[in-house]
Amino acid sequence: MKNRSIIEEQIKYYRKRASEYDQWFLRLGRYDRGDEHKRRWFAELDIIRKELRASEPFDQCLELACGTGLWTSLLANGAKSLTAIDAVAETIELSRSKLNNKSIQYETADIFKWSPKKKYDFIFFGFWLSHVPADKFDSFWNTVQTALKPNGKVFFVDSLETQQSTARDHAVLNKSGIVERKLNDGQSFNVVKIFYKPEQLNKRLQTLGWTGNIEKTGQFFYYGKMKLK
Repeated sequence: MKNRSIIEEQIKYYRKRASEYDQWFLRLGRYDRGDEHKRRWFAELDIIRKELRASEPFDQCLELACGTGLWTSLLANGAKSLTAIDAVAETIELSRSKLNNKSIQYETADIFKWSPKKKYDFIFFGFWLSHVPADKFDSFWNTVQTALKPNGKVFFVDSLETQQSTARDHAVLNKSGIVERKLNDGQSFNVVKIFYKPEQLNKRLQTLGWTGNIEKTGQFFYYGKMKLK
């Protein structure tokens, strides 16, 4: 499948999933795997929140693929200004409505076509890198570099490969880089999903001129704190 086709299907999926998205994050409905699972899931998210807060102040901050605002409020609290970008207008509207923070500058834009108009001290993206097609990896990080001020910092979080993160009715994960995702009503879509091993991802980023650390939280997530060499 050509990249543009899968990207367009991915955007369509997130448009239709906008009102359901937080169920994944909050472990509700098809994502509910029991109390012990939730305890571990939210404990690992708390590790990331703690690490992100430790990176304050964010000063001039950019959030890529901001989604429904699950990280946006935390970023806004530690930033002098925050620009939040997503390709899906529906998720941006949900974020705008939930947070009701007029200081956040939202922008609807396809990140693969977007060019930064200014530079930022801090760039964040959550659960986005795994949705970047493999042959767009380098160009995406070039965009991040273009948007980053000298001595600026990048923080990202994403999913480790585990079936326990997905909905109970999702197909078994594979290493193809493409997964089938279902909505609550049964509609299915193909989206990019690349599961990186933190140590391998760190080495690849080093070859692109980045330095930093990528850590696992346990079973579900990893997070990275990077800057340019």
